[in-house]
Amino acid sequence: MVLAALCATIATSFAADAATRGSRPNIIFIMLDDMGYGDLASYGQQHIQMPNIDRMVDQGIRHTQTYSGSPVCAPARSVLMTGRHTGNTTVRGNGSSIQGPNGVRCDGGASDWRIPLKESDVTVAEVLQKAGYLTGITGKWGLGEAGTAGIPTRQGFDEWFGLLNQRLAHSYYPEFVWRNEERVSLAGNTGTTRDFAKEKHHVHDLCAAFALDFIRKHGPGDKPFFLYLPYLIPHSALQIPQLEPYATEAGWPRQAKVYASMLTRVDRQIGEMLDLLKELNIDDRTLVFFCSDNGAASRYDGVFNSSGKLRGKKRDLHEGGIRTVMVTRWPGVIEPGAVSEDPWYFADVLPTLAELAGVDAPPGIDGVSVLPSLLSKPQPGLRERAMYWEFHERGFGQAARKGDWKAVRPDFPKPIELYHLADDPGEQNNLAARHPEKVAWFEAFFRETRTPSANWPTPLDAAK
Repeated sequence: MVLAALCATIATSFAADAATRGSRPNIIFIMLDDMGYGDLASYGQQHIQMPNIDRMVDQGIRHTQTYSGSPVCAPARSVLMTGRHTGNTTVRGNGSSIQGPNGVRCDGGASDWRIPLKESDVTVAEVLQKAGYLTGITGKWGLGEAGTAGIPTRQGFDEWFGLLNQRLAHSYYPEFVWRNEERVSLAGNTGTTRDFAKEKHHVHDLCAAFALDFIRKHGPGDKPFFLYLPYLIPHSALQIPQLEPYATEAGWPRQAKVYASMLTRVDRQIGEMLDLLKELNIDDRTLVFFCSDNGAASRYDGVFNSSGKLRGKKRDLHEGGIRTVMVTRWPGVIEPGAVSEDPWYFADVLPTLAELAGVDAPPGIDGVSVLPSLLSKPQPGLRERAMYWEFHERGFGQAARKGDWKAVRPDFPKPIELYHLADDPGEQNNLAARHPEKVAWFEAFFRETRTPSANWPTPLDAAK
């Protein structure tokens, strides 16, 4: 306990000293969409080429036990932005089947209700903006439709370019995008055609260009910046202007070739970003994160094995649905070539970045700062606390991890499954019958750690 307190003090002093010197780092948070845990070479991939992310791994820390906030897009983003897990955050699903408070129809005309962040929600962007950061975002938002309190420019972002609605983001050739609060038409795009040669603007490439422009514009300035890059790649539909080096791969279905090409394409663009940081002489004062929003949509078993040895994929509360690659790089500060097995998740990002900025995180959040872990300092408290997930598609599921123990209830009221991840990362051996006391602890935790939501009612709420 003394050691943990000392490490926390060191980390806090570091952040406070950085703030005093005016040398708080720029922060770039890159998040791909539906990339699997096994899709990077350093996590076991043997076919997909991502040399620039490999370079980040060599120059920073590879985190092996980092988790998303959810096995699907919108709630994962809500957890990341608010520091509150899916049992407490505002957006707990991609859509709600009922018109709960603040529900709006999505601008793509889908039948489900989209729930935006509330005006009272405090996002990581708002925390950093108030701390003096310039804030920007490009890619897919998913946390508020036009005209609601949930859009990026009303949630702490100074500059925004991309797609608000995740259903519209299924096409890489949409008819329009948003620039701040202005709807901008993309002339030449139909949003529906399957003949991509006729389309003019691949939206991911536009987002990548925005990111470079944002860094060029703000990197040399006196104020630090926060750039959030929730890129669309490699979410379906799998559309790309041209295939990368995989066009002639024998035995690969076309879908797999496009998927691999998407990852190699975004890797090249990330390499351009890292080179730009050096060119602007801000490389050593820029902290870069790289991760995915949830597990792979397809496992590609026998081709890429995108979930690696983990069980499940996107929409699963098993490890393949929620564990993500996570690489952090900050030259001269983060130890190069390091590997961290500390367990943490998206809810921890807000308090971590708040500490780096030298300000307090908002009260009532579920995450904790993992700054000591990022600095390769011991942080035993990460193994002592419990992390929580819930999922509202295909019934109501819950999961939690505490130490090496993981509890999963895929669908309420089915029995809880119990796994010991240190011995069984693939979650093949259900130990619930052998450890009823642990099952009872997780059962109580499942009930106590969450709050009801009018937009996503559950059987637990009805029982209260």
